[in-house]
Amino acid sequence: MHDGQGYDATPFLPGRRARLPGLRKAAAECHGCPLYQDATQTVFGEGDADARVLLLGEQPGDQEDRQGRPFVGPAGRVLDRALSDAGIDPGRAYVTNAVKHFKFTIPEGRKRRMHKAPNLREMTACRPWLVAELSVVSPEVVVALGATAGKALLGPRFRVAEQRGTLLPWPGLDGGDEGIGGLVATIHPSAVLRADDREAVYDGLVADLRVVADVLGDGDGRGRSGVAAR
Repeated sequence: MHDGQGYDATPFLPGRRARLPGLRKAAAECHGCPLYQDATQTVFGEGDADARVLLLGEQPGDQEDRQGRPFVGPAGRVLDRALSDAGIDPGRAYVTNAVKHFKFTIPEGRKRRMHKAPNLREMTACRPWLVAELSVVSPEVVVALGATAGKALLGPRFRVAEQRGTLLPWPGLDGGDEGIGGLVATIHPSAVLRADDREAVYDGLVADLRVVADVLGDGDGRGRSGVAAR
């Protein structure tokens, strides 16, 4: 059970020198907020530990919760395709979520678990894991995928429609993230799947990610950038 002392993952973090495997192992035992009670498992970030771009989503979905990996469902496939179309190698990025446990509801009379957006207390509780990931990966650019990810970084006034597709100053979190050069916000790839005009919404996602590719571009696509040669 949750200890009742407030929502905070900090007591579950390992030492400051922990790398991603140590963080992932510790996160598997996190009881920093009540979401762990109903979720199948913690879904920690994964990808290139030296990535120059870190992609931040909201929380795991149903498939991610079952498999224990981020962005392995339909939205993840959209994201991988959009990254490739924007000139960014998906295999050289790091992907994670603002909240590491699946929050859901099951409507009466149905069996399927339906996504439910995490609240501010849950996002704040989980922030120490994100700060630790940022400290280890030390990306040059962070991409906020959707409103919840944007609010987790920029606060409740963030609006995707107003702030997407441009390089924003890095807001700074709680230390260990000083080297990050900026933040680019865009829609969550799941928005493409929900849209009536999927092609237009997808094209907008790719256009936003090309802003990231331009920031990371090193001219030949073969360096540490994670930017594919075009």
